[in-house]
Amino acid sequence: MRRYTVFQVDAFTTQPLQGNPCAVLPDARGLTEAEMQAIAREMNLSETAFVLPSDKADFRFRYFTPATEIPLAGHPTISTAHVLVEEGRIPLKDGQGSFMMELSVGVLPVEISSREGNITHVVMTQKKPVFGRTFEHNEIAPVFGLSIDDLDTHHPPQVVSTGTPQLMTLVKSLDVLKRIQLDWHGLESLCQRGEFFSAHVFCLGGFGPNADTHARHFAPEAGVAEDPFTGSASGGMGAYLVHHGVKPDPRFHIEQGHLCGRPGEGDVEVIGPPQDIQTVKIGGPAITVMRGELML
Repeated sequence: MRRYTVFQVDAFTTQPLQGNPCAVLPDARGLTEAEMQAIAREMNLSETAFVLPSDKADFRFRYFTPATEIPLAGHPTISTAHVLVEEGRIPLKDGQGSFMMELSVGVLPVEISSREGNITHVVMTQKKPVFGRTFEHNEIAPVFGLSIDDLDTHHPPQVVSTGTPQLMTLVKSLDVLKRIQLDWHGLESLCQRGEFFSAHVFCLGGFGPNADTHARHFAPEAGVAEDPFTGSASGGMGAYLVHHGVKPDPRFHIEQGHLCGRPGEGDVEVIGPPQDIQTVKIGGPAITVMRGELML
């Protein structure tokens, strides 16, 4: 019988049972791709992360939803870095640390901050954003049970990728986000026709006084009804807001998950001018809530 240590970590929160949960296997050597996918189905979280050796970086990370592998993801990166620091595999000096991770989209840096021995913040750098296809507002609104008047019609819904292509849709208010009634099959069809993985719907402001944005995320391709906090899409959202001139300040505080009972918070930094953004950083805290052993 093979035994694998597995952690469950809540990312983008300091409170257990909030934010976005992720299962992390910090040593996945010996597992086949089919076994990784089966384990992700067994964990039944939006993502499960597997750590492997790399000849290009410090670690190789692979991320699986219950339905498929994905090339880049935010909250699994935050969660996995958190576990590796706790396990002593990433050294910290004067409260700071960093490492390079190999993903299927390339090698990217991760930075860690701590205070008094406790990890306070993990920041991932995402790929240079690619701005893809735009959509008419009347194509998008019905998929979310909304009217055109609910959407910000000054800026088009658009596919943005910082490693994973996702549809960005800006709506007028938090009240609009609360009223979303998703047409699941309609979104599946739109994902296929538009060649994007998932949909990120967001507004300016949020529940907290410091929130610059609030978002909801839907991923039918991944078999995820609603993702509590989506780091990859938060990077794409930040790039979208700066690129279209909605937010001239490249640093802002974001919320997600409140409307599905798992509130989370994070920070975005967009680097580069609006028409030539070079990269996006997304960061936040995490907390380990469970450690166990998987027996295969």
